[in-house]
Amino acid sequence: MHAVQSYAAGNWIGPAADAPQIIGPVSGKPIAIAGGAALDFAGMINYAKSRGGPALREMTFHQRAKMIKALAAYLDTRKEELYTLNSLTGATRRDGWVDIEGGIGTMFAFASKGRREMPDGHVYLDGNLEQLSRNGTFLGQHIAVPLQGVAVQINAFNFPVWGMLEKLAPALLAGVPSIVKPATQTCYLTEACVRMMIESDLLPEGAVQLIIGRTGDLLDRLGAQDIVSFTGSADTAFMLRSNPKLMRNSTRFLAEQDSLNASILGPDATIDTPEFALFIKEATAEITSKAGQKCTAIRRMIVPDAMLTAVGDALAAKLSKITVGNPEADGVRMGALASMAQKADVLDKIRQIGAETTMICGNPDDFDVQGADANNAFLPPMLLSCADPDGATAVHEIEAFGPVATLLPYRDIAHAADLANRGQGSLVASLITHDPQVARDVTLASAAWHGRLYINNRDSMAESTGHGSPLPHMTHGGPGRAGGGEELGGVRGVLHYMQRTAIQGSPDILTAITGQWIPGAHEIKGPTHPFQRTFHEIAIGETLHTDPRTVTLADIEKFAHFTGDTFYAHMDDDAARANPFFPGRVAHGYLLLSFAAGLFVQPDPGPVLANTGLNALSFQKPVSPGDSIRVRLTAARKTQRTDDYGEIAWNVTLYNQDDERVATYELLTMVSYQR
Repeated sequence: MHAVQSYAAGNWIGPAADAPQIIGPVSGKPIAIAGGAALDFAGMINYAKSRGGPALREMTFHQRAKMIKALAAYLDTRKEELYTLNSLTGATRRDGWVDIEGGIGTMFAFASKGRREMPDGHVYLDGNLEQLSRNGTFLGQHIAVPLQGVAVQINAFNFPVWGMLEKLAPALLAGVPSIVKPATQTCYLTEACVRMMIESDLLPEGAVQLIIGRTGDLLDRLGAQDIVSFTGSADTAFMLRSNPKLMRNSTRFLAEQDSLNASILGPDATIDTPEFALFIKEATAEITSKAGQKCTAIRRMIVPDAMLTAVGDALAAKLSKITVGNPEADGVRMGALASMAQKADVLDKIRQIGAETTMICGNPDDFDVQGADANNAFLPPMLLSCADPDGATAVHEIEAFGPVATLLPYRDIAHAADLANRGQGSLVASLITHDPQVARDVTLASAAWHGRLYINNRDSMAESTGHGSPLPHMTHGGPGRAGGGEELGGVRGVLHYMQRTAIQGSPDILTAITGQWIPGAHEIKGPTHPFQRTFHEIAIGETLHTDPRTVTLADIEKFAHFTGDTFYAHMDDDAARANPFFPGRVAHGYLLLSFAAGLFVQPDPGPVLANTGLNALSFQKPVSPGDSIRVRLTAARKTQRTDDYGEIAWNVTLYNQDDERVATYELLTMVSYQR
């Protein structure tokens, strides 16, 4: 029998001699012992803050992103070891794919987000520069920096790998060490994953620690720089977040709670449409995947009055064909619940909902189980129907966290949205419709009550990811009952582990803090043309001022006829003067950009490899025939991209003969590390 160990302050610590046994939901026999060991929680916090935190914060966002990518790649090479343990949790291999490879994929996604959307530095810029003075000598900028504490991540039993990695990836990218606390029932799978991460030797000491068993007085010891991230039931979340020390210290508490998620079948989705078949397919998957033990599973299926019987019959036909049993047995589509306690809880919740519903599919007292004893933690997929959803209360308040869903009839779209909202906040609501107006009406009526709206139809179903699949790119959380928090969501998820601070000062001060050149800051004159210098030779603030070039009427006409852009403002003086924006005929904006490039480009071969982008182009003042333009080109930001080259973002500003700004933009160039 496996003895599940904690990992605290760099040491593996086994369970107490009298540690409780974990009973396998499939076999009904003990499979592991876990918990009970006396852990030094103060020492764990100190180890995270004194070792893990400083080491992570010393790294840039991009270095941390590379670390996360390497860690994900390492776990991917050992995922079969995790699959070996997966079936012990009662999950099928397909369920395990969502947990194991979904978690690894989430790490890859955050690594990519870190490299693409965060700076190659230590400070994240949040929003645009704020001009706080007339002449630009006093400016403001919102930044985000890592919290200097520890992230305590408390996870649920249903996703022992993904549930950990979806929190760990953004915390590590932010630069914050984590203490992971999995649910005991499936902690052996989490422990195996953590052991792999430690063995990879890719993480700094103290970056990740693991608690198996109770958290003791851990939460009492947290302060203002710490964060608790929780996944689980609303009752447990309320108990944890009510800790007086957490409230007094304003310790951040991020909750992702189980909720009564809904799915609406649009009125246009009649039985002969692709949308009807899609609704049945998705509903079947959400009832049976992970034996219904998903925080995003559909609990209430809201369908038109006239379609109630058709939907019920179609779903019952699908669900009756689902083979329940040992996940390792051939042909099994749905495994066991996580424990006998979970099975008992689901049966109790069904009894509570039963007063308002009728059972149309599934009998928990009489069903077949393949390769295992039905008296263990197995249940059949069950479908209920509620004839009076307006008068019901239990179906909108009580969640059976298993393979259970309830059909609810609606009269019109407003009624459907109201029924969905009666769950008092969910992680996700879905809508299956091909009617854009239905989608708009439901969104406006119910988006405020749901963290995610998943709208699918024949156009998107081939590539859609499913009602119950949170993606690392999109926020995962919801209002009210769902906990009021957000996880994932790309960089949004990273910012939960960071402090937003408004900094104010001169351009030079802000440049020094952010590592990015701010207009008005000191300019550096390089020894040679910047396009003849390597990535590492170019300094932030290095600036080239060009000679002026006069723009003639002949230039404008030649450009117009060559490109085909004969817009009246460039070709008809009277029409241009009638336009309040122009004093007469003016140069094309793209002509000015072309002239600007001609002014600052050095044509000889050199370290500059290619221009790859142009951002935030803004035209401030028209240029008339006879005006002249000059360019200021300043290295504003540097980002290492590969082992061979990096990206330099140049601030480009065009001025006229009166030193008035004509245009500004950001030019991206790829520059070699070598000559």
